[in-house]
Amino acid sequence: MRKNLLVEFAKLDPDAIIPTQGSPQAAGWDLYALNEIVIKRNLSSMIRTGLAVAIPEGWEGQIRCRSSLGKKGMIMPNGIGTIDSDYRGELLVLATWLGQGEEFLIHKGERIAQLLFSPVPLVEFQEKSYDELSSTKRGSGGFGSSGRF
Repeated sequence: MRKNLLVEFAKLDPDAIIPTQGSPQAAGWDLYALNEIVIKRNLSSMIRTGLAVAIPEGWEGQIRCRSSLGKKGMIMPNGIGTIDSDYRGELLVLATWLGQGEEFLIHKGERIAQLLFSPVPLVEFQEKSYDELSSTKRGSGGFGSSGRF
């Protein structure tokens, strides 16, 4: 059963658009561009949302690229942007244009990214020698060692 998570937010600009879901079961909340911005090919740009959020302790926010923009050639160079629960600044979307043409225009009010929320467990590290770590069938194989299919 799903549990509600209350995320407080503030508009830092009167033109900021409150995040919306594309459907009732969508995992992400759409973020909107505050201003029109031109993203130059192969350069990273910060897209403003005009919003700040207060993510509850024990949770994180993840900013992910919208698949429709990724299909056109816009990527987030850091893959997924993490928003820690103690961050109170403006939500910014880092974007790089790799598609056709020298630049890509983001319109004011355009959906530019998705915001998802994920629980963050309390983690402790315990040092052991390498031989004391549990063994697995995969072992130290990495970078595609588990097979292509």
